[in-house]
Amino acid sequence: MIKRAFWGVKSPQIKYELLHDTPVGPRSILPSKTVTLLLPGKYEQKDKLALCAGDSVRTGQKIRHYEDDDAYVISSVTGTVISVEPFFGDFGQSYTAITISVVENEKIDDAFAAACSDSVRNAVTDFLACVPGKPPMEFLAGSGTPIHTLVICGMDSDLMIATNQHIIKTRIDAVARGIKILKDAYGIEKAIIALPRDLVSGFGHVGAQLIAVDTCYPSANHRMIMYKALKQVVPAGKNCEDLGVCFISAEAAASIGSAFEKSEIPLTKTITLINKDREKIMISARIGTPASDIFKACDVTVNERDRIIFGGPMTGTAVFSEDHPVGPDTDAIIVQDKNEVTLVSDYPCINCGECIRICPAGIQINMLVRFLEAGEYQTAADEYDLYSCIECGLCSLVCESKIPIFQYIRLAKYELVREKAAEAIDDE
Repeated sequence: MIKRAFWGVKSPQIKYELLHDTPVGPRSILPSKTVTLLLPGKYEQKDKLALCAGDSVRTGQKIRHYEDDDAYVISSVTGTVISVEPFFGDFGQSYTAITISVVENEKIDDAFAAACSDSVRNAVTDFLACVPGKPPMEFLAGSGTPIHTLVICGMDSDLMIATNQHIIKTRIDAVARGIKILKDAYGIEKAIIALPRDLVSGFGHVGAQLIAVDTCYPSANHRMIMYKALKQVVPAGKNCEDLGVCFISAEAAASIGSAFEKSEIPLTKTITLINKDREKIMISARIGTPASDIFKACDVTVNERDRIIFGGPMTGTAVFSEDHPVGPDTDAIIVQDKNEVTLVSDYPCINCGECIRICPAGIQINMLVRFLEAGEYQTAADEYDLYSCIECGLCSLVCESKIPIFQYIRLAKYELVREKAAEAIDDE
């Protein structure tokens, strides 16, 4: 297999939008009548679940499949469970959707407050994996390569999103507290805050090293930051955490800082809402809030064949229901008018070379995509650098034939992981 390193060959001139002025607070969305929480893991029979329809839950209560299960969600509301159903995300991701009918008299679960007085590390690991920003506990508390450097992202990696810039400008004290907690809890030696090059000044009091990120997309991609700012190459097939560097959003750090300041789990997510006019509205909503409630509160009308995207315009995911719930990692929601939706095609590659010229990893995409279209995923990985792709989406943006290259790449990586998992089971 080719193990060509990530080189950062070319930087396309597509600019991130920056928040130069101090932003106003986000518009608060009132709690919904129902919220839906997505518990990672395959749905099982109701009699096997630790929580079933009819059970009552409190705000901040930990919910798991079984009492000894590692995967969990935190209830963002107080109410009664009205349904427990299977839910499938992108590329076969399995969840259990827990829908809760909300009551007005909120009751706060006290388990996290009790855990804080016992062990900070256990409190973070056992209760804060689902806070706004979704910190990567699988790397921080996992058994893999020890993390020696924590990189806090003060800007979002996709275009048009201002969520983490907003957090770093309005909640920097909470971010600083979160950094200290994580360093102490997991023995992390070094903390770095990555900020847009034009906004670096004014954060010297945080107690972390500041690094400047270029304002050309995709410079805020984690691998790009590793290469350009930290001068480290992430080999193909590896991730940043394999090198001992863990990336966490500014919102996740602020959430952890706020949790220990108030002895209460934060459950309100900050989101950049981008409407059909491309106007950006900063909002805050409880995790689990259906997108339809956000649209209603912000006077956004979604018509038939309009597109709803969770995430940014380059790497976000289209969803097929206005009731899709806000997750702890939902940094943006885009509503795109049906007349502006770019259609994809099955027209063959014309070898124009635009994808190669714009690819930050210098991949020979015109050849790679031929094998992806044919389902020859292992050949694409072995011979045409599939795993060198940083998944920025630029190839799809410039493709003259409108081939959904980015989606082909994501599908190929998913299928290869699935095949390896199946082979491992067969070998047992």
